[in-house]
Amino acid sequence: MKLEERKSYLMICMADYLMHRWKKTLQEFLHLDSLYGILGYLILGYESFHLTGDEGIAEEVEEFIRLQGGTI
Repeated sequence: MKLEERKSYLMICMADYLMHRWKKTLQEFLHLDSLYGILGYLILGYESFHLTGDEGIAEEVEEFIRLQGGTI
């Protein structure tokens, strides 16, 4: 699998994981992404995230949102 495919796979898997964790619909998740750049953050952090479990990535994303003054 090429690097871009692996990044896409991480985004898809984590989007699904975060929607379930946060009890959000796809529309609600996409709204949060538009506010805080969640998917872009996953791409930028791919090198460290792909070695981290879902729970660890979710905690990093939640901290990223909090640092921007956001809530989930």
